[in-house]
Amino acid sequence: MKETPEKKQLSSQGSSRYEPKPLEDRWQSHWKDIGIDRTRPIAKEQNSFFALSMFPYPSGNLHMGHVRNYVITDVIARRQRMLGFAVLHPMGWDAFGLPAENAAIERGVDPADWTKKNIAQMRQQLSRLGLSIDWDKEITTCDSDYYKWTQFIFLELYKNGLAYQKEATVNWDPIDKTVLANEQVDPDGKSWRSGATVEKKKLKQWFLRITDFADELLEGLDLLKGWPEKVRTMQANWIGKSIGAEVSFKVKSEQDFNITVFTTRPDTLFGVTYLVLSPDHPLVDKISSKEITRDIEAFRNMVSNPEKKDTFSDDIPKHGLNIGCSAINPVNNQLVPIWISDYVLNDYGSGAVMAVPAHDDRDYLFAKKYNLPIKQVVIQKPIAKGGEEIDSAYTGKGILKDSGQFTGMDSREAKIRITEYLSERKLGETKVNYRLRDWLISRQRYWGCPIPIIHCDNCGVLPLEQDDLPVKLPLDVKLSGKGTSPLIDSPSWKNVSCPKCGSSNATRETDTMDTFICSSWYFLRFADPNNNNQPFNKQSINDWLPVDQYVGGVEHAILHLLYARFLTRFLYRNGLISVNEPFKNLLTQGMVQGLTYKNPVSGKYIPSDCILDQSNPIDPQSGEKLNVHYEKMSKSKYNGVDPESVIKKYGADTARMFVLFKAPPEKDLEWDESDVEGQFRFIQRLWRLFENYINLHGDSIICSEEDREDSLNSISPSRDKELRRFVHRAIEAINTDLDHGLHFNTAISELMKLTNSINDNLYLVSRSVAVESISTLVKLLAPFAPHVAEEFWMKIGGQNSIHVQEWPLVDKQALSTDNYELVIQIKGKVRGSINVSTNSSKEQLENIVRESDIAKKWLGDKLPSRIIVVPGKLVNLVP
Repeated sequence: MKETPEKKQLSSQGSSRYEPKPLEDRWQSHWKDIGIDRTRPIAKEQNSFFALSMFPYPSGNLHMGHVRNYVITDVIARRQRMLGFAVLHPMGWDAFGLPAENAAIERGVDPADWTKKNIAQMRQQLSRLGLSIDWDKEITTCDSDYYKWTQFIFLELYKNGLAYQKEATVNWDPIDKTVLANEQVDPDGKSWRSGATVEKKKLKQWFLRITDFADELLEGLDLLKGWPEKVRTMQANWIGKSIGAEVSFKVKSEQDFNITVFTTRPDTLFGVTYLVLSPDHPLVDKISSKEITRDIEAFRNMVSNPEKKDTFSDDIPKHGLNIGCSAINPVNNQLVPIWISDYVLNDYGSGAVMAVPAHDDRDYLFAKKYNLPIKQVVIQKPIAKGGEEIDSAYTGKGILKDSGQFTGMDSREAKIRITEYLSERKLGETKVNYRLRDWLISRQRYWGCPIPIIHCDNCGVLPLEQDDLPVKLPLDVKLSGKGTSPLIDSPSWKNVSCPKCGSSNATRETDTMDTFICSSWYFLRFADPNNNNQPFNKQSINDWLPVDQYVGGVEHAILHLLYARFLTRFLYRNGLISVNEPFKNLLTQGMVQGLTYKNPVSGKYIPSDCILDQSNPIDPQSGEKLNVHYEKMSKSKYNGVDPESVIKKYGADTARMFVLFKAPPEKDLEWDESDVEGQFRFIQRLWRLFENYINLHGDSIICSEEDREDSLNSISPSRDKELRRFVHRAIEAINTDLDHGLHFNTAISELMKLTNSINDNLYLVSRSVAVESISTLVKLLAPFAPHVAEEFWMKIGGQNSIHVQEWPLVDKQALSTDNYELVIQIKGKVRGSINVSTNSSKEQLENIVRESDIAKKWLGDKLPSRIIVVPGKLVNLVP
């Protein structure tokens, strides 16, 4: 980075008043000219630091959630540079996806043009925040020079047997006309994006075998010490490892059919009173009574559009149908009826459940609804009397009853013994099961990464060679938003010659990939974004990965973060990279919430500018008193705040300081303009402080020998010492705040306290101490409010940019004090404290405390029988 002679002049152009817009424009232009934010090569023996925010979808407009996310990461990146790290702080765009395709349909434009326009607009908005982003590293997932390598990774997965195609019942979004992964269906059965009720369809789909990595992904969570416990728990629950038994129930029929179930409670096998299959289980049509075929189809239609909560929930109605056949319980040979129900999923376990209503909550509710037998086989100690009414399922440990040779056995041992019994007779075996399903990546849409596969009538499924990449999207496609994939309607693109046999009866794969594929490896590309020969250079990955600090919303805990871990582990296993986890530390920031006014009767939200009296909010049309509370910012709720308007009114530094100070980063932030004004006033207070400093000491922070001599002969040496102690306590406290939990709000609080201390002592301390204090303050301020910090640095004669200065070091000697507060305890209870000299001996402390008013108040004339002294902390008097 080369400084220019204009740099000194930049500050002098400013007004004596704090006017954020011209100041911020000036410094942003200067930083761009000198390339201050470019990533520097890692010097010998220099440590690297990769700071990354989850990249945005280019919707065209920043919202306050974006501002909070990117400012948090920027503070981290700026401070790490000042600490001497080589820093990578890039930005990119998660640019494929349905919103762009839908917008293109509505507006009659090319989704690529719409996306590029939005990116340009958002890049400009981000720049106004003063973010230290290296735009030379920018990537966009819809650019063919990026998705070429997404296709390369897909082919590597295919070659390793981890990408495959099969017919499957899928979640179909009838509005967006595409398939959704299970993770993209909300608990109420709605699409995560469109809100449509999800339907079930059978389609041939592409999957990635993420289940092959289930154990790795689960075990790896223990190593992610820098991740929130909540996120690790969410991922562990989603993977859902269960150890139990796989049990075979023979169907009573002329044909040889067996139903395999997985259970974590083989100890309850003697309590099975019915079996339940998912409505789409492949055996249903083969074993069911022919008389109820129509009933089965009607039942399937009824449950195919589930407008209900999670199927696994216990507090919702269960629907079922007896399909007119039975199976044989392998441990007691008793016949149990077979049902189908919507609380059993075909893609979880084997799609079949052995129902033990006495010991499972869902089974109990179902049995009660359909009047099915409930047989208790596990009881608590002591053994209860028989014949008691069972009014709820008992799911705990206990002793087996009515369980043949296993009666009286502890249920934990019984799990092992019954599984052994089944295994010996080839009726079952120990089994590990996972809730995690393979990742469905097929999408029936245009604006996504093409899947690099050819289908030939003669040769079957053929992967393309790397030299044939990228498979680019065609430009002659008409988007309607209806029916199957738009790529089917482009014969010039779809129809190709077979690369193996040369036949003209070959076609390209017309599904595109789930956009989560693109976002599951983008962080790797940032290490080497201009490489035309590889997705990334292995040495570049070693230099920068894993990401040292990743920042984004907790809503991505399962989808994005789990998929990113999967692809990272695959690339590691395949020898393409040398790291097996993508993100070392993770911060999931809270939402930004705005005040809403909601009519409790109609449920409608009312714009705040329609309310005449904010202290008594009334719906102007209906006269109803409105409910007032904070909710996530949304246009539909009229509670959004445009970052542009905030920056225009208060400046980017004020906006940054507000989102950092208002709440801890992991908590939700409630927008309040009065708090924004509070940060603006703080910056104005800083502005006046620096003006006072310049008036007193001039525009220089260079100290002469004469200044140092003045310090030694200061008229108020105690003031010098006190202010230095404040300065170095602030450095120490801010280091603690930022190194242990990223407590930006308390760090800014320390800046405010330090500002007050300097202001109170500025005219009472020597010049050298004033210089040290004011230069330390501006360095500590720099990551938080980069524009005014740069302005202050130039005004006081600082050399080069404030953002290339070294972070202040703590002077331990400056922290030392002549006195300290000694705690006085009487019989172990704190009764007060007194100020004592740090040089006091143990005997002196005993005498001081004995003669203290505190001791006299609590002991009177009595002498203590024992005195316990902990020098530097406390004295305990024992009567």
